[in-house]
Amino acid sequence: MDYTICELFAGVGGFRVGFEKSSPEWKTVWANQWEPSKKVQHAFECYKKHFQNAGGVNEFSNKDVAEVPTENIPEHTLLVGGFPCQDYSVASTGAKGIQGKKGVLWWEIERILEAKRPPFVLLENVDRLLKSPSKQRGRDFGIIISCFAKLGYSVEWRVINAAEYGFQQRRRRTFIFAVHNTTKYYSKLENKNVYEEIQNSGFFSSIFNVETFNEESIKSIDLKEKYNLDIVEVSDKFKFEFKNSGICKNGVIYTVETKPCNILTEKQITLKDILEIKVDEKYILSENDLEKWSYMKGPKAIERTSKEGHKYVFREGAIAFPDPIDRPARTMLTSEASKNRSTHVVSDIETGKLRLLTPLECERINGFPDNWTNTGMTHSFRYFCMGNALVVNLIEHMGRKLHEIIKLES
Repeated sequence: MDYTICELFAGVGGFRVGFEKSSPEWKTVWANQWEPSKKVQHAFECYKKHFQNAGGVNEFSNKDVAEVPTENIPEHTLLVGGFPCQDYSVASTGAKGIQGKKGVLWWEIERILEAKRPPFVLLENVDRLLKSPSKQRGRDFGIIISCFAKLGYSVEWRVINAAEYGFQQRRRRTFIFAVHNTTKYYSKLENKNVYEEIQNSGFFSSIFNVETFNEESIKSIDLKEKYNLDIVEVSDKFKFEFKNSGICKNGVIYTVETKPCNILTEKQITLKDILEIKVDEKYILSENDLEKWSYMKGPKAIERTSKEGHKYVFREGAIAFPDPIDRPARTMLTSEASKNRSTHVVSDIETGKLRLLTPLECERINGFPDNWTNTGMTHSFRYFCMGNALVVNLIEHMGRKLHEIIKLES
């Protein structure tokens, strides 16, 4: 078995950067990045600039993935991608079977999985995926797991906050690892009990340690027994409280709340560790703006009126102003380039003046090499790309573990 990767929704290449840092043997054989409604495909151009001489980019790499025939996607050992959290519900369409909503990208992943059946899959999504939609908690993730199970995969997931393992951003994301039941890795795991797998021998728990938990706190639901793995049934009726860790094998979901322990770095990486010493004056806040920033960051109690005419008080708590640099950064959003409540403001190391983060610092917060996005895209889009990115440090550790697993498959 080789170390080939197919990368979907590639962005500026976070998965690829992490995997190639973990081992030079990883080879991305195909990658897709397409931003709808964008005339200039900045993220794709950034990806291509860094990787075009390493292979893996073909004529379909900058098209809507829905338009890519699966026969044009090379065989691969590992499928990766950070896909958006959408409405994954399906409907019955008579003789045609089931159909999800148009444009929902999970169904493109499922289409490729059905055609290619890669032995391993690693996906990333926002942490709210486990609870969506609000009116039928857990349905969307239940659909995803059911799809995997029907295709012969077992699944493990973990919500990981990068800062809790020593890295430089308090960013919580759901990671999903799926392994096909024909692999040696699955055969090895089949002999492990559920508690052992979630506690220390699973994919995530063997990398990102968790505190010992009570075996009796594991909750379960049998998708085969209750829904017969029928995706329409799951879509219509499934409701379940997923915790931050869990597995699904033989059609049974097991989940439990875990707490992280043992950081993976020598010491906790903080904002101070990644800040530049000298920055351009344009990042310094003007005296005229300080009052506006203080208001945005401060606590509020504002009386508002709903569409129905009902009066209510909108409240929000204060955000630290400036951001403490002796801690990891807050979660970076795509709005980082704007004058926004969530935008980071720090005290400049050299002058003590309040300032914004530079694009280079935003890259460091996600673990990218310096000036990774300095490829001709606009200044504001560099921030946008980092707001969409994952923390590369986590992927590097996952890449090392997956390299060990695939080595044992041969």
